Amino acid sequence: MASFLGTQINPKSFHRSQFKFYALLVPLSIFMILPVIYVVSQAFKPLSELFLFPPRFFVENPTLENFARLFRTASGTGVPMTRYLFNSIIITTLTIFLTILITLMTGYALSKKRFKAKKALFSINQTALMFVATAVAIPRYIVVTGLGLSNNFFAHIIPYLAMPVGLFLVKQFIDQVPDELIEAAKIDGANDWHILTKIVGPLVKPALATVAILSFQFIWNSTESSAIYIIDETKKTFAFYMATLTSSTAGPAGVGISAAAGLVMFLPNLIIFVVMQSNVMDTMSHSGIK
Repeated sequence: MASFLGTQINPKSFHRSQFKFYALLVPLSIFMILPVIYVVSQAFKPLSELFLFPPRFFVENPTLENFARLFRTASGTGVPMTRYLFNSIIITTLTIFLTILITLMTGYALSKKRFKAKKALFSINQTALMFVATAVAIPRYIVVTGLGLSNNFFAHIIPYLAMPVGLFLVKQFIDQVPDELIEAAKIDGANDWHILTKIVGPLVKPALATVAILSFQFIWNSTESSAIYIIDETKKTFAFYMATLTSSTAGPAGVGISAAAGLVMFLPNLIIFVVMQSNVMDTMSHSGIK
């Protein structure tokens, strides 16, 4: 039993053979969590500590004054802050849902369907992995304006539905789904949509959860669409609002407001990552993909 605990992937009890892993992973985990602690600590620092030299990592006299300044400044703008927040919630939800749907359908077609130029299309997707978002800013602008989406709510959504890394990941997961399972479903009368939603989708939940995390982090923090495509202030996002609010506040107070706004924008990313990461690990251990 002892030797089994030493080799089990997720043992329920501690074994001395695991000590070498803890000796490496615990210091590494502490080092990796330091930026999170710093963001939180910075948001609660009074101005005297924000401008202290040499700077301190941890806050000594925590205060909510930075958040009070942030909300006082926000209340003085023409459009309520809740409007920007509502826009971001709707945009983020739609983008994640559509990205997962498109990625799943495309990954299924590239993995299990036979058609001409399949390998070429997948190679194009792999090539797209090399390009950062800045490199395609001009082509994206041409496409958005060509579709007549300028100052349109969908200008926030359409440009971000294509996720090459997500498609690559989902396609690789679908490759592991046995063809015999799909053929058996077809014999039972299932069409492609039922196979996709009832069989393939549940089996590749780890990949879909990862796509959801990446999509959320990208769209929630994006200010490009609001800055380039949107003129109407009521259609802009919460991230853009936070960025303009902090940049327009001059003086020492602006530093405290920036720290508070940074934490406000960071918390949803942290929460969804923690929640979805646990789902990813649980689904990977029970998905049935070997």
